[in-house]
Amino acid sequence: MAAQRVAVLLSWLSCCGSALWRYYTNSPDYRIFSTRSTIQLEYEGTLFSEWSVPETCSVKNKSSPKTELRCPSPGIQIIKPIVKGPDLEEERYLFVDKSNTCFLWYYRVINFPEVLIQNVIIWVYDPENADPSELVWKAESPSPNSIMLSKQLTTLGQEPVVYTFLKRKVYFPHEKLENGAWSVYLPMEKDDTLKEIKGNQVSFQDCFVANYFFQLSFSFLTIPEFPGFLPITVPRGRPLMSTWEACVPSSVVVVADTETFQTNDSFRTWTRIRVPPSSLTDSERRGVSAVAISYNRIFFLINGVIYVKTASAFRRLGSKENLPESGIVGIATRKWCWTKYLMKASKRRSIMVVWTKNEIYLGYFSLQFVKIMTTEKLGKITNIPPAGTLTIHNAGYTGHPLELGLLLNYCTTCNVTKKIHLVTYNEDSEQWVLRDFALNVMADSFLTLYFLYSALPELILWDKHRIYYCYNNFTNTGVVQTSSTSGNLSQLSDGSIIHDVFIDYYGNIVVKMENNIMFFFKINVKDAVKLHLWINNTTKSLIFMNSSAQGYLVYVSENGTISPHEFPINLEAQSVALKMKEKCPFVAFSTNILYVFYILDKGQNLTVWAQIVYPENIGLYIIIESYGPKILRIKKQVHYEIVSGYCTKTMAITFSQHVNYEAVNDYFTLQNRNTGLMLVQARPSEYSKTCPISPKVFQIAVGCDASKYIAVKGFNKRCTPHDFYYIIEKSYLRNHPPNNLRVQYSWQKYGCPLRLDFREKFHPLIELHSDEGFVEDVKVNFIVWEIHGRNDYSFNTTMKTTGCLHEAQTWKSMIELNRDLPLDKVWGPENYRHCFSYAIGRPGDLNQPYEIINKSNYNHLVWPMYHTGMYVFQVKVLDPNYSFCNLTAVFAIEVYGVIPSPSGYLVASFLFFLMLLFFSILVLSYFHYMRIYKHSIYEPEYKMERKQKNS
Repeated sequence: MAAQRVAVLLSWLSCCGSALWRYYTNSPDYRIFSTRSTIQLEYEGTLFSEWSVPETCSVKNKSSPKTELRCPSPGIQIIKPIVKGPDLEEERYLFVDKSNTCFLWYYRVINFPEVLIQNVIIWVYDPENADPSELVWKAESPSPNSIMLSKQLTTLGQEPVVYTFLKRKVYFPHEKLENGAWSVYLPMEKDDTLKEIKGNQVSFQDCFVANYFFQLSFSFLTIPEFPGFLPITVPRGRPLMSTWEACVPSSVVVVADTETFQTNDSFRTWTRIRVPPSSLTDSERRGVSAVAISYNRIFFLINGVIYVKTASAFRRLGSKENLPESGIVGIATRKWCWTKYLMKASKRRSIMVVWTKNEIYLGYFSLQFVKIMTTEKLGKITNIPPAGTLTIHNAGYTGHPLELGLLLNYCTTCNVTKKIHLVTYNEDSEQWVLRDFALNVMADSFLTLYFLYSALPELILWDKHRIYYCYNNFTNTGVVQTSSTSGNLSQLSDGSIIHDVFIDYYGNIVVKMENNIMFFFKINVKDAVKLHLWINNTTKSLIFMNSSAQGYLVYVSENGTISPHEFPINLEAQSVALKMKEKCPFVAFSTNILYVFYILDKGQNLTVWAQIVYPENIGLYIIIESYGPKILRIKKQVHYEIVSGYCTKTMAITFSQHVNYEAVNDYFTLQNRNTGLMLVQARPSEYSKTCPISPKVFQIAVGCDASKYIAVKGFNKRCTPHDFYYIIEKSYLRNHPPNNLRVQYSWQKYGCPLRLDFREKFHPLIELHSDEGFVEDVKVNFIVWEIHGRNDYSFNTTMKTTGCLHEAQTWKSMIELNRDLPLDKVWGPENYRHCFSYAIGRPGDLNQPYEIINKSNYNHLVWPMYHTGMYVFQVKVLDPNYSFCNLTAVFAIEVYGVIPSPSGYLVASFLFFLMLLFFSILVLSYFHYMRIYKHSIYEPEYKMERKQKNS
């Protein structure tokens, strides 16, 4: 009997140890959790008795471990299972909303990579009455119910429109509703991947369609499986390892101790990554210590060596790529996506950081690596005392698009403890900065770092048991606390250690232990709460972010398969917060910051606002923090009001620049000093785990906007292109060469020429454009020149009529001052000096042509009166305060209508020929008539008489 009781007790302990319960809805990512939703309850364990639910809710089968729950009354619903035995199961506080949002947009994508187009097929579906294939997002076409619903909404005026977040573009359906779905054609783009499907405010049966946020980029292909290839894994018994593409979070690689898996659609579909049998030994194949993904390449770190796997090859990287043949400690790629950024220098941005104990390398898209630093040099740069041993502990990219951070080990004896230092490196300025951070840890401790999505260099670190935080530019550091264990998460996790940390763009941070117990806190929060159990301790799992920016779990089974499962991070965190009665200190925090990247050209300013609403007598305020070069002035204005016990503070923030670039001695140095990238974030002064939003982070770049360009107005872009050659006489060229110039007219470079009569003057009008389209008319000064060296044209305005007080700059004078420079470099905004001041220049001859043009001075190009020709001009903006960009454009003009005057040699030759012909005729006439005369005068008389007799 005793043995039997022990067996029962062990069985009870076993089942209770794995007992947990979950809930699901038909809405993807729990987007709709309302009184209309069917909530599916699931208990995992053997001691289940029945469900305990509020009286306002109804359960389909109260005594079934799997059942359905409906709560027609909104509010907080306390739900828990009642189990057999002395222990109680945990209860959840589920907030059921009363919402008129019932329907969702469904989409599927058809890629046309040959033309870089994506066809997004969209329809409306009801999660509560959807086809099973629609619920798992595998439907190829709308179900009959969805077809009927889409048609009903169409008759009421519903139509989906796709909006992009970064470029703010709008795409409408290509055709009307057809077969219950709309088709929207989108271009494949790398820098505009965040999209949202929105519809009109149309209701059907008092229900609206919810907007759907998703990410859509280039169609990345997974690496195919090859027969006969072998698995590549982590050592047996090790926890799962993962990596993902920063700008495509649905592209993930997971390395288990059985297989390596890859997906491009958040594991709706996936493939196994395997390697050729002869490429690695068995121990090497099972020895992956780090993994990274970049575009279509997967990098594995095995025994101190990096291997790269592509769709067509698996090879080792080494000295050929400028990497060490062995001794590599770690590899890392970026965690946060910045599709736009500004680099002042003409450099490339790295895609990977690689390090040994004493060296750091940056890798680029071309698979070439550059060693940027050694610990010996780094110690001297950062003034770390040379008495101890300095090695690289860990590395990772920061939240800044151009920076990375290094953790350094520093110790003297290195037997008991060591000190961890942090340095950051900027790829643009190439500066190393020792941060005000130091942490004493045990000699055998290993810390993992993860920089947060923030403007300031904030991060969290963790070892096996604790999470360390570094907030507000290292002014606020410490250990993330828990309710009872002083930050030791293992004591609340049955002795398990930290496996992974998940952080999203909304500031949510989930710490997952190896036994699947999870803790939750948020950015700028110093304490964590333990979440309800969601997974049993035997399932191998990881947390990722899907294409809708929502967290989800991935389960890996022992039989070599992998599957995704939705995980309601916000609902679970809300449940714990409601149980602990924790509230967000503010009611609302909003901004008008629509973009994550703003670029300011010369003279441009940016004004944004942030607003916070909070209960009276709490005393909150808005904090604006910036990180980067001090190149902008920041002006703040606060408006404050109180209404019905709530305070509203609105802060307007203006970023401006006040630098005059005109007539400076070193124009390019001044430009470089006042350009750069600054990160800004707006956040409330207080924050808690229940606050729904995170700090608003955005970039302000001051410099040249590469998307801007100028064009000359009035040129037809539609013409029949054909290249041809033409001759420019040497007398028309600026440098008077010994021979005529033969020029090939390239339609691709010069575009369609404008044909003008030689009597027509031409006044160029310049337009500024960007990728978004027309921006403005350019009203400032610009210059033109003929790129092949022609100078047989002039200007109709003189310096005197323009109002110059001294001799203005001309092409002739500028060429004389800059003889060693090419024609397009001798004159520009860097050396422009105006002629409207007595203090500059000399009086000179003001009757010369004025060669500077703008929109209002009506200075025209004048053509020669005696010959036609083809002119290819280049125009350049001359005003030094207009743009950081070197704004130039090319346009061509063909002059016609002149009756060409004949050559003097030709006229003289023609006259000589006429005179010669005249005299020749006179001479021939003379001899002809002389012959007749001689014939009639000197002929003998007997011949005459003989003729008479004969007659």
